[in-house]
Amino acid sequence: MSLFSSIQLANNSLRAQQIGLQVTGQNISNANTPGYIREEVVFKPAPTQRIGSLLLGLGVDVEAVVQKTDKFLEERLRNASSDRHDTEIQKETYLQLEGILGELSDTDLSTALSNLSAAIQDVLAQPEDLAARNLAVLQGRTLGQDIVRLAERVTDVRNDVNQRIDNIASDINQRIAEITKFNVRIAFTEGGDASGSEAVGLRDLRGIALSELAELIDIDAVEQPSGAVNVFAGGDFLVLEGSGREVTSVRTSVQGLTVSTIRVKETDSPLQHSSGELAGLIASRDDVLGGFLTKLNEFASTLAFGFNQIYSSGEGLTGFQELTAEFSVDDADLALDQAGLYRPPVNGGFQIKILNKQTNSTQTYDINVRLNGLSDDTTMDDLVSQLDAIDSLSASVSATGVLSLSSNSVDQEFSFSNDSSGLLAVLGLNTFFSGSTATDLGINQDLLDDPAKFAASQSGIGPDTGNAIAMIDFLDRQLQSGSEDTLSSLYERFVGDVTQSATVARSASDGAVVFEESLRGQWLGIAGVSLDEEAVRMIQYQRAYQAAARYIGVLSELMGLLVNL
Repeated sequence: MSLFSSIQLANNSLRAQQIGLQVTGQNISNANTPGYIREEVVFKPAPTQRIGSLLLGLGVDVEAVVQKTDKFLEERLRNASSDRHDTEIQKETYLQLEGILGELSDTDLSTALSNLSAAIQDVLAQPEDLAARNLAVLQGRTLGQDIVRLAERVTDVRNDVNQRIDNIASDINQRIAEITKFNVRIAFTEGGDASGSEAVGLRDLRGIALSELAELIDIDAVEQPSGAVNVFAGGDFLVLEGSGREVTSVRTSVQGLTVSTIRVKETDSPLQHSSGELAGLIASRDDVLGGFLTKLNEFASTLAFGFNQIYSSGEGLTGFQELTAEFSVDDADLALDQAGLYRPPVNGGFQIKILNKQTNSTQTYDINVRLNGLSDDTTMDDLVSQLDAIDSLSASVSATGVLSLSSNSVDQEFSFSNDSSGLLAVLGLNTFFSGSTATDLGINQDLLDDPAKFAASQSGIGPDTGNAIAMIDFLDRQLQSGSEDTLSSLYERFVGDVTQSATVARSASDGAVVFEESLRGQWLGIAGVSLDEEAVRMIQYQRAYQAAARYIGVLSELMGLLVNL
């Protein structure tokens, strides 16, 4: 080997160690940079040359600068991040729901139910006291307002969640655009590099974009020979080499509530997802909050109908001169159980009582409600005919299907009793609660105007309390034959389901966090920067560089001797 070959060998060594020192400095500089993956120099022996019969090496070459990572572990970490965001969103939603529900506080629904029961107890003790009856009406209004307020607050949270689903479409599109851009730049940068070096800085930025996209939706990222990454969500591709697909948010209305759906713009198909922030938001909107509102509506409907069914068969201290039903029928010629009422009445009947205030005498009339599925089933027109046939009463149905009753004399009042059909409750005649859902529950305006009409009696207009006793028993009475459910147990299970689901959500979230941190620790052990290791490498490269420089110095002395001969 000539001196010039030896100098070339030393130069290769100096260059290799210098590159090693630069990569080490790059790692140390980015030790705390989020998303940075540790870089590594790949050395290889330099080509050999023949000197006579000998093959002598020319030192070392740098083959590539690559990222030190585990692709499989990186994919698992992205999936774990998707799961964590999914469970954390649901946990946060349950925490908000528990706070709104406020169970065990002085403003929860169980307290309002107890207050209503206590107020009716006061009516039993003082049946002629208007103040006691007024308190019962006001406590009922408070209960209704609490239910409506609860529904409104949960609906507000649900609308906020739906708005976040709307906003997430632009976040997904932004990440898709970034990944597409980096794909093009990485493929261009690495495409002509026969050494196998990677566009490490660009790959770091693309890795951050992939992680951020995985937080939003669960994805599969498949690296191609060109260096680009294809991204799939379920069976749809979002990024293919240098092209990307945008998503869009589409709004529809379901049962009066706005529902946003994320769809792939090009195919107009729903964006598939099983985890990530989007999945957590959709589960929170539809299952957590939507399910809660459904159960709250069922509870409010059961409360209103069940209580009204008892209440409407009672009488107050005074009767009615005129009365208009709250609910209408769609067609007055259809049987009442098919006429569009929010609950179908059943076969039975009720009584109308006419009190003559001058003679203090009462006449009772039976009203039949035939609902046997036969041709003679009672329609609204049939009902009006029966009611209007009573001499002291006028009955009519409006063009919109609303029943109205009025007394024919100022000396006569009418009241109701013994309703076995449930028709009075579903029509909204002589009821305590108005409305039928958690969004419109209130108190009959007739009671707010005149608490004397509070129907505590079962033996005619007056201070009897038989119906008030039945109202109190309603809270602990079986709602349906063959069922052990009472209104109280229904509410307890309703609240218990929220508490249990919240506990499960917290456990799932905590588990997802622990699992992700475990994977992140493994990944950082491979891809993270260790300052201790980098310090050791820096010393190695430094000493090797010094030795190569010293070797050049020796070669320089030998070259000087040759020149001076």
